[in-house]
Amino acid sequence: MTDTDEHDPRGTDLAKQIARAARGAPVKAARKTPRSSATDGPTVLGDVLGEVIDQQQWNRELNLRHLISRWPALVGTVNAEHCEPEAYADGVLVVRAESSTWATSLRTIAPQLVAILNENLGQGAVQRVQVIGPQAPSWKKGRRSVSGRGPRDTYG
Repeated sequence: MTDTDEHDPRGTDLAKQIARAARGAPVKAARKTPRSSATDGPTVLGDVLGEVIDQQQWNRELNLRHLISRWPALVGTVNAEHCEPEAYADGVLVVRAESSTWATSLRTIAPQLVAILNENLGQGAVQRVQVIGPQAPSWKKGRRSVSGRGPRDTYG
């Protein structure tokens, strides 16, 4: 079988890959094919993108971004309304909750969330989910505030 026999000239192979990704299937790297020369005909864009993704080692990152876009399906719609993923680095997914109550609730499902993410991304992709609460309010008000003079007892 030659390279031209493997290629679908109607483009349905690429359309199927896009449809699988839209349904939530993990992004699969394109199969390795020898680079075509100018005489072999056009190169399939999906193959070129697959090669770039493989060379840059973006598979895990792309899969993670895809899963984060489906955040409500992973944690449930109620939880998703009260939290959002904030960062991912070195196997740690940081999730910010809108209140300390929601942060506590999400910490209880963190192990299940790690299992779901690793099932979709590959084992070891997410080692821990760190749930943090809301940011504390700033006591600095205005341009002429004095540094180091935060809230203090004013009743005595």
